[in-house]
Amino acid sequence: MSVHELNRPIPYQLHISDDLLNLTKQKLQLARFPDEQTDVGDDDWSQGAKVKVVKRLAEYWSHGYDWRAQEARINAEFNQFKVKIDIPGYGPQVLHYAHQTSPRSDVIPLLFVQGWPGSFLEARKIIEPLTNPPDATQAFHVIVPSIPGFGPGDAPEKSGFGPKLTAHGFTKLMVDVLGYKRFVTQGGDWGSMITRSMALMYPQNVRACHHNFFPCRPPPWYKAPLTMGRLILSPYLYTNREIDSIKNMRYYGKEQDGYLRVQSTRPQSLGFGLGDSPIGLLGWLVEKFHEWMDVAHYEMSDDEVLTFVMMHWMQGATPGLRYYKMAFAEEGEASIKDSFNRYLNTPIGLSHFPREIMMPPYDWVSWVANEQFRREHDKGGHFAAVECPELLVQDLRDWFSSEIVKEAMQSEI
Repeated sequence: MSVHELNRPIPYQLHISDDLLNLTKQKLQLARFPDEQTDVGDDDWSQGAKVKVVKRLAEYWSHGYDWRAQEARINAEFNQFKVKIDIPGYGPQVLHYAHQTSPRSDVIPLLFVQGWPGSFLEARKIIEPLTNPPDATQAFHVIVPSIPGFGPGDAPEKSGFGPKLTAHGFTKLMVDVLGYKRFVTQGGDWGSMITRSMALMYPQNVRACHHNFFPCRPPPWYKAPLTMGRLILSPYLYTNREIDSIKNMRYYGKEQDGYLRVQSTRPQSLGFGLGDSPIGLLGWLVEKFHEWMDVAHYEMSDDEVLTFVMMHWMQGATPGLRYYKMAFAEEGEASIKDSFNRYLNTPIGLSHFPREIMMPPYDWVSWVANEQFRREHDKGGHFAAVECPELLVQDLRDWFSSEIVKEAMQSEI
């Protein structure tokens, strides 16, 4: 698809070529699988994705999964576009996005940004209740862009495109292309970092934020001795939820962040394997879905798993992996090295799901954020919009319809 004119959206329909679909089936049929060790239990994922799970999904992918049916559903559910934007510090970049408008008049524009290994499909369960709510419930226009290189989002041709440049691009999409001068945001994973960078750089446009992932660290002890003292005495002073959050973060740092180390240093080397082998990519992502979701309360269907995997398989996986390298290479104001290390006055709301990998204690957040809303839930994990959309939708309605947000939407900056 050719997109030539700046800031002029072109309607888009998702389509993966027959050639790639046929090649995928050939590769699936030629796959080799590792052996499980005999003393590792069926429910023990400590060595990575379970062979029996990946084999079952691969068999279904090869002989039962209907991509064309999934593709048709996606095109029916999402009003999609592509647009070329001139991004400060980078140049022209084509962005893919979905734009679902509400028929209501009392509407707030809401930008939803996903993370890895997700895609814009993470929003599919929340768009309808947000755009067409019952009665007098707050309604939204929902805009869901793809991070460049994720799903149908065109991969950057030059290096350097990380969350900060994405934040520039998404703000220009909202303001210059769609005409939303003031709007609110929701983000998890990369989406949390991108939308926070947007609020830091464009506070006149981003009036309130919501996060279900917030990767900040404790403040320096000499600046916040009470916070550090509370951390030292956390078994006695933290709430049960805060204690569990610390356990989640420590477990992630000890057992689960190997992917981040590789993807943020040598993503292209990894891409030779994951971009060429559908089995390799399937195993790499299935483990993340299992480890980061609250699997006691939600289990992805086989179709859902494979459709999420297809969003990265369609571009050979490498662009999504490379985003980590670009992110950690960014420097300066509003980069990920900076954005969670200084205070942002834009009001934020937090939803805390028990299986989320990064949601710090209250006093850590207060050091860097103007937190005005927090709600703790009894179920849910890293993919809140997928696992428990009804809870996330209610939190978004409640937070963004609050008097604090209404005042922020109307105030001058």
